[in-house]
Amino acid sequence: MAVDTPAKIIVLGAGPIGLEAALYARFLGYDVALFERGQVADNVRRWGHVPMFSPFGMNRSSLGLAAIAAQNPAYKPPHDADFLTGRQWVDAYLLPLAQTDLLAEHVRENCEVLSISREGCLKQECPGARERGEHLFRILYRNAEGAEASAEADIAIDASGVYNQPRWCGDGGASALGERAAFAQIEHHAADILGAEKSKYANQRTLLIGAGYSAATTVAAFRDLIGEAAETQLTWITRRHYLGPNEDANEGGGNTTAPIRRIEGDRLPYRDKLAQIANACAGGEVENISHWPGASLLEIRHDEQRGCFIVRLGGELAGEHEFDRLISNVGYRPDNSLFEELQVHQCYASEGPMKLAAALAGNTSADCLEQTSSGPDTLMNPEPNFYLLGGKSYGRNSSFLVSIGLEQIRELFSVIGGRSDLNLYQGMERGLDAAEKL
Repeated sequence: MAVDTPAKIIVLGAGPIGLEAALYARFLGYDVALFERGQVADNVRRWGHVPMFSPFGMNRSSLGLAAIAAQNPAYKPPHDADFLTGRQWVDAYLLPLAQTDLLAEHVRENCEVLSISREGCLKQECPGARERGEHLFRILYRNAEGAEASAEADIAIDASGVYNQPRWCGDGGASALGERAAFAQIEHHAADILGAEKSKYANQRTLLIGAGYSAATTVAAFRDLIGEAAETQLTWITRRHYLGPNEDANEGGGNTTAPIRRIEGDRLPYRDKLAQIANACAGGEVENISHWPGASLLEIRHDEQRGCFIVRLGGELAGEHEFDRLISNVGYRPDNSLFEELQVHQCYASEGPMKLAAALAGNTSADCLEQTSSGPDTLMNPEPNFYLLGGKSYGRNSSFLVSIGLEQIRELFSVIGGRSDLNLYQGMERGLDAAEKL
């Protein structure tokens, strides 16, 4: 739905996509407020020690580089072919971007959005009607001082991501018995096992749950930690036995030594190397790493006095087992409670917006690089002028790429700006290419 400048746009989440969306809007002349519950790029900082699979060129925009260069003519970005850690990405690009004149005064850190609704219009009123767009959005938030406040907007963009909403690790995806009580003692993210948290895991017995690349990252780190602290033990449980390069993610296989899917001719070398390391560890390459396939987590008890977990498993290794640490790398899900008073059509499987979820379901490739943008129509919701961008728009689907998010931004503002050919990136990219040749 086209909206003229200088309409007010509120963006949720000052991560990579929130920053880029706010920047695009500012270039076009919209009034922008960017709400972030913590610091700029907070979630990226939390996995800052982890190397990124994709090169820098896939994780920046020409608009962003131009804004930073205009602010600081001496700025030298990483080469597009460079592979950065999350922390390097923050320091070399995301923070400088947030500090440009276009964004600095529009970013509100430590402001947690609590809800988004329509002024004078209930969720059940005017279903799917354009008239809802005549009512401003009302954003309720908690500011840096802890007080509640509200703001109004013509357009609302939720780019808050999913990293703050870990999925449960119990059987069937629900919480295991006792998991909620033990939640604070469980590590749900990429632990810095070789750095700041080394003493926490060295010479301890750790249980790892998960079968994706986050789990593979954890396994690879434990392999190196065991080389330094020989008493360290890792037990890795997965629901399924094997995912080969040509197998569907919903089917098992017979090879119990390769829980991480490898992609034939993988164009992301670090991703393939990580899969090889994790699969080798599962196959017994490292004596202190055990892979238990076909397991389900039924119960977790955290013994406060002894500082350990008692875990009851189902499946082939049914029974109770004791561990000092527990890491759950089973993925994330969106927090859709923020917009529960809006008319958003959500997928019953992925919890992402329905049109985009349907488009993503048609992509059967295991390689996220095979994705293309799904088009501006897939960003539309029954709720006028409300949009989900970035990882949150993919719901539980973990194949999101920043490069796809940049395409989402371009497509979205071609709708908001009422010009199908609007592409600020294209013109700016030509300018950068010309400057590179000078």
